[in-house]
Amino acid sequence: MSMPQHLEIWQAVVLGLVEGITEYLPVSSTGHLIIASGLMGLDEPGERKKAVDAFNVIVQGGAILAVVGLFWPTVLRMIRGLLGKDNAGFALLVNVLIAFFPAAVVGFLLDDWIESKLFHAGPVIFALFAGGVFMLFLEQWRRGKFSMPVHRSRLTDSVFDMTPLQALTVGLFQIIAMWPGTSRSMMTITGGVIAGLKPKPAAEFSFLLGALTLTAASAYKLLKNVLHSHKTGEPNMFEVLGVLPVVVGMLVAAVSAFLAVKWLVGFLNKHGLSVFGWYRIVLAGVLLWLMWSGVVSLK
Repeated sequence: MSMPQHLEIWQAVVLGLVEGITEYLPVSSTGHLIIASGLMGLDEPGERKKAVDAFNVIVQGGAILAVVGLFWPTVLRMIRGLLGKDNAGFALLVNVLIAFFPAAVVGFLLDDWIESKLFHAGPVIFALFAGGVFMLFLEQWRRGKFSMPVHRSRLTDSVFDMTPLQALTVGLFQIIAMWPGTSRSMMTITGGVIAGLKPKPAAEFSFLLGALTLTAASAYKLLKNVLHSHKTGEPNMFEVLGVLPVVVGMLVAAVSAFLAVKWLVGFLNKHGLSVFGWYRIVLAGVLLWLMWSGVVSLK
């Protein structure tokens, strides 16, 4: 059996660009990567598709580097807190861990089930559409157009002022994001807003939590891919795609994520969530049409 053709450099650049731009925006990187992979002919069932699916997780490493670089002073304060030199930094680190724990447990237990049951056209498109409607609903509530039975005292305007309960709320919302197409960023940002954070700190906490969550997910997926290859004798991701395309994809993802994150913080503070809600609804329609016309597949 011949070895599948390596991923072309330009394909790695496109996937890295799509991942970097969409990972931290509340628009679902999964939906965009499905479209990009389909348009480039990378979604045909087989070993290459499995490797591309793994690549789409591993390339998140670039997005992680972007957040660490952009929020390095905050990350440094958490490190100092771990060493007992910054109480506020230690409190933020604890809150990030509190928010990380729920999805980490559920993800470890249900990863295979989610891939087999939910990674199909119907669930992904439903999540895109429902998430868009949810964001439009939440933005109207945030602007005071109607009330909900959610206690909101003084809004928190800094990640260093968050409470453990607010962090846990964000963590519980991150569990919902394990449904493909939902968007981890959407759920953690909106979870933060519902918990009483202003949009800017909600986004910043989402980015910091995302760096930890994506590190764990990328490492788990990479280990799973390598162990599966060793057990079955099938080629691993690097053998199928090539090492250079993986590295290039991560670098492109890092640069594009850096720019996207820097832009998003200011945008959310001025304009809120509505535009992303409408975008998700349109994206759900586009993805549905592309799948119906056979341009992309999700099997």
